[in-house]
Amino acid sequence: MAEKPRVLVLYGGRSSEHAVSCVTAAGVLGAIDTDRFDVLEVGITATGQWTRPVVDPRTHSFSGGQLPRVEASDSSLQLHSGPGGAADRQAELLEVHPDGSTTSLGQVDVVLPLLHGPFGEDGTLQGLLELSGLPYVGAGVLTSAVGMDKHFMKIAFAAAGLKVAPWVTITDRRWNLEGEQALAQAQETLSLPVFVKPARAGSSMGITRVTDWAQLRDAVETARKHDPKVLIEQGINGREIECGVLGTPGGGPARASLTGEVAVDDDASGHQFYDFEAKYTDAGAADLSCPADLPQEVSDEIRRQAVIAFDALDAEGISRVDFFYTTDGEILINEINTMPGFTPISMYPQMWKATGIDYPELITELITLALERPAGLR
Repeated sequence: MAEKPRVLVLYGGRSSEHAVSCVTAAGVLGAIDTDRFDVLEVGITATGQWTRPVVDPRTHSFSGGQLPRVEASDSSLQLHSGPGGAADRQAELLEVHPDGSTTSLGQVDVVLPLLHGPFGEDGTLQGLLELSGLPYVGAGVLTSAVGMDKHFMKIAFAAAGLKVAPWVTITDRRWNLEGEQALAQAQETLSLPVFVKPARAGSSMGITRVTDWAQLRDAVETARKHDPKVLIEQGINGREIECGVLGTPGGGPARASLTGEVAVDDDASGHQFYDFEAKYTDAGAADLSCPADLPQEVSDEIRRQAVIAFDALDAEGISRVDFFYTTDGEILINEINTMPGFTPISMYPQMWKATGIDYPELITELITLALERPAGLR
């Protein structure tokens, strides 16, 4: 490895969270310690082409009339393992030109995959990097896949003794063979309101809050535009509390940040829940506070459960764990994000800043954790 590890910052991707990934990249590239790391940016278009940036990713933002995106180019990029294969723990990045000729862009030591959603956060990219023998930030193949699929995620949490809200899963096969029975099951086992969600999407894409059972079929069809597998979840009357989890160098116990809270005033903002616009494009729609105003014992318990959730999925490096704290004083786990929003104003960096680790230091810690862990089975 070179004196300065070479970090491939990968962003964009094929999921509906493409724009979020672009803005995440802008934040990270503006804060990463270039005295410590040699940085190489690579974008993935919405159709899956790996390319050198046509537009400087540091300029991406949600301001303006159009969401940011990775532009296609004439040349594509490919990762090639060294002669020793995965044992080399390095890969060469090649630029493939339209005439078939190639140019080497040099070796890569570690990947920082700032990709959200399917084909980036769901184990597919992680599998490619494992095959290449490249260390990377974040969870491995299985953890990424389970953490992306809300159905299997809930099963893993329940097996670890964490309390989850009731839900009904509708796979593509079930919808086609017995859609009416699936809708009837939801009405029999859940009570209004319910939330209908794509099973494997993030950033609140395709989510509908259903307050009348007559809306349920249309809500499922809306979610299916993002994912053929859909969840219908029981609505919870409570506060949305989040906690960041960060790995520890040397394989020590994972660390939990101070808790944070997301509050959406639906009367003032017009948003019924923390949807995409409330998160990213409608300034002031949501109030993010850290540390959350909670009794100390509740905050401590949520932090404890966040680490349990992290360990239950065998997560690595980074995760944000989301909870509900109900009006009855009950703690229910909602989900884990193995590559959470990571702009400077996102909740995960904000929680760690309040805990004592600022944004540039957090990026350095994550890359350092990735470099020290072995590739392959561990």
